[in-house]
Amino acid sequence: MGISRRLLAWGALAFGIGVIVVFAMPSYRQGEASIAGTTARDFALELAGKPIRLSDLRGKVVVLDFWASWCPPCVDEAPSLNRLQKYIESRNALVLGVAADEDPYAFSKFLVDQGVTFPTYRDPATKEHSSPIALSYGTSLIPETYIIDRHGKIARKVIGRQEWDSPDMRAYFDSLLAEN
Repeated sequence: MGISRRLLAWGALAFGIGVIVVFAMPSYRQGEASIAGTTARDFALELAGKPIRLSDLRGKVVVLDFWASWCPPCVDEAPSLNRLQKYIESRNALVLGVAADEDPYAFSKFLVDQGVTFPTYRDPATKEHSSPIALSYGTSLIPETYIIDRHGKIARKVIGRQEWDSPDMRAYFDSLLAEN
């Protein structure tokens, strides 16, 4: 009787830990329905030396990607974001990177080393690997990406590294870009 109770207790503990792990995984949070259709939070940034706001990009589909140079999955997905930028830029859309880098040199080095071709902004208020802009979106893990439609509404939230130019993603963007 003592051994079966111990096994039952350990089994219950393992089950409880398993449930916690599943709910804590980034993929569980993928496509949070609660934010789809909400207006993307506006913020100020600088692109090509000019101050703008995210809202200035209304009319374009924006792939808002939160990343950092110190993040291995961000390094891995940079080439596919470059290819996505090339695929969508002629269709009134863009990839917009916001980096959680405290070190301007590391940020600049990343852009050169990875050959980043999409518009990118380093959040200068980043402290301890945490960008206030990303936090305002509820971003707790990077990379994390928000796809914003032409009306400034969040169409989709994607957590973690993606192959942005995969056939499935291209089909998704073809569909989104066909909408008015």
